[in-house]
Amino acid sequence: MLAAFDAEERPVGTVQLITSQPENQPHRADVAKLLVHQNVRRQGIAQALMSELERIARRERKTVLVLDTATGSGAEQFYARSGWEKVGEIPRYALMPDGEMTATSLFYKFLP
Repeated sequence: MLAAFDAEERPVGTVQLITSQPENQPHRADVAKLLVHQNVRRQGIAQALMSELERIARRERKTVLVLDTATGSGAEQFYARSGWEKVGEIPRYALMPDGEMTATSLFYKFLP
């Protein structure tokens, strides 16, 4: 897990790189839980976390990253702008905080 902190050393963002994969997928990793506190969004924190995550993934010899995020969310737009390829959606995938079901969008990114 990676974390970002503000000037007062309070956590303001996190992301996880899951490198444990099936035996036939040693080159792949999953990205989970990119979260940035709403009060500090659009300040480059998500991009910094993802850049560091990708650096670590490369060091671990991972060449394919996979993630999912709520369809229609700001995160979906962020990933698309950051070079991730959307491959589809799964309807009624997860519950939102208000109890509504939401679809998830699946993304991948090849690392050089």
